[in-house]
Amino acid sequence: MGSSGWIMILIYAALFGVLYLVLIRPNSKKKKEEQAMRDNITIGDDVTTIGGIVGRIVAIKEDDDAFIIETGSDRVKMKFKKWAISSVDTVKDTPENAPKSKMEQLQEAREARKKAKEEKKAAKEAAKNNE
Repeated sequence: MGSSGWIMILIYAALFGVLYLVLIRPNSKKKKEEQAMRDNITIGDDVTTIGGIVGRIVAIKEDDDAFIIETGSDRVKMKFKKWAISSVDTVKDTPENAPKSKMEQLQEAREARKKAKEEKKAAKEAAKNNE
């Protein structure tokens, strides 16, 4: 009876661990990404609200935690809370000093090795020609 009790506890612990990894952790990661997106909105960004309204941000009210968008050809202005942003549709250029992706780092390293190899080969040929 004692060993079967420990097995049940281990099964419940493993089940909780799997549920955490499958359900809770990805959800909290998604919430953090959404909050970062909402905190980084700027004037001029094109956004879509959770209600499906598409517009351009014309003002940000930090004291109200809100923003004002301008939408449509008649330039209607509406005020929304930041939590109502569904997506930011503006594609922003990455700055020069932004962290590079793993693929870009690998490509740069490969190019540097290739360049060093060519310089070494050129130096050997120059030394051979000078003899």
